[in-house]
Amino acid sequence: MTVQDPVGADPHSCEEYGYGLGRPDGILILKYRSGALLDFGESRQDFLHQFYWSPTGVLATRHGTRTGFVGGGEVFWVHRAVTHEVRAADQQTVYRVCLRQVPPALADLRAGAAAIGDEAARLLPTIARKGYAEDAALAARARIMVGLGAPAAEPSAGPAGGPGFAMTVARAISHDPGDPTRLDEWADRLHISVKTLQRDFEREFGMPYSRWRTRLRLLASRVLLETHPVTEVAHRVGYASPSSFITAFAREYGYTPGRHTPRETT
Repeated sequence: MTVQDPVGADPHSCEEYGYGLGRPDGILILKYRSGALLDFGESRQDFLHQFYWSPTGVLATRHGTRTGFVGGGEVFWVHRAVTHEVRAADQQTVYRVCLRQVPPALADLRAGAAAIGDEAARLLPTIARKGYAEDAALAARARIMVGLGAPAAEPSAGPAGGPGFAMTVARAISHDPGDPTRLDEWADRLHISVKTLQRDFEREFGMPYSRWRTRLRLLASRVLLETHPVTEVAHRVGYASPSSFITAFAREYGYTPGRHTPRETT
């Protein structure tokens, strides 16, 4: 299995872990951590399926004319022979996983966001380390494959009951951090009370909806700031004015977004 290195990610580190390479049930995991923008550029693999996952931030993705974001509860899945682009911000960990087989739930998806279950999210970092036994890693790989699935239904449909309301909303907003929908509007779509949805956010993410949305918007902005001016980024991630965006950004990170100078991309 061979993959290309990302571009424009200096300095960055890449750790490589391969198990059963050359076999249909093999897996190759590339673990990146960058001190600057992590830009995989325009990429295409004719013989390998791939997915990208970041447990520490937001991924900016593009496939054809579709652009968007993927949060930590999802991966960006890419079928072989599909051209795509992925970017991450500085100080962000990204797992790029290469496979020869397609997870059952993703058989009809050429490229796009897909859910990653809790067990799969736990197992992936576990096998991405030195000295892990191949047999155990391949057994974990099989469970990771099962743990990748289609995203939850759109919030307008709502889950069939029980927990998961906050995650349904979080996945929708992760695709568009600038979404202006209020908490009460999400609750109406899900046919639940505002109190129930707020409580589910605090249970799932340890913070209220407004705080979670602000953090997501700022994480997404860090990816965009490397290639877009502050004013454009502010509106893209849902702020009414650049000044309100700058204030929120400085409060979160201790410096202003002007520190990120847009650079040319190819």
